Amino acid sequence: MFQFILLQASSGQSGLIGNLILLGGIAIIFYFFMIRPQQKKQKDQRTFIGDIKKGDMVVTVGGMHGKVIALEEDSVMLEVDRGARIKFDKTSISLEASKQYVK
Repeated sequence: MFQFILLQASSGQSGLIGNLILLGGIAIIFYFFMIRPQQKKQKDQRTFIGDIKKGDMVVTVGGMHGKVIALEEDSVMLEVDRGARIKFDKTSISLEASKQYVK
C-alpha cells in the first residue's frame, strides 16, 4: 500500500510540471500575438507624431482632414479649407488614417 501512495504522489509532480509548461506557453503566445504588436504600433505612432512637418496632409482621430500649416511643441495648426484653421493636439493625429489619406 505504501508503494501505491508513492506512485500517486510522483504522478502529481509530473502533472504540476506539465501545467506550468502549458501556462508558460500560453504566456509566450500572448506576448507575441498581443503585447509585442501593440508596443510596435505605439512606437510607430510616436515616431509619426515626432516627424510631422509643415505641409503634411494628415487626418485627426476625429476624422478631420487637413494640411499642417504651423507646429508648436504639443499642438498642430491644420488648414481644413481655404482660410479655415483649427488647432489640435499632436496626439490627436492618426497614423493609420493619415497613411490611407496620403495614398
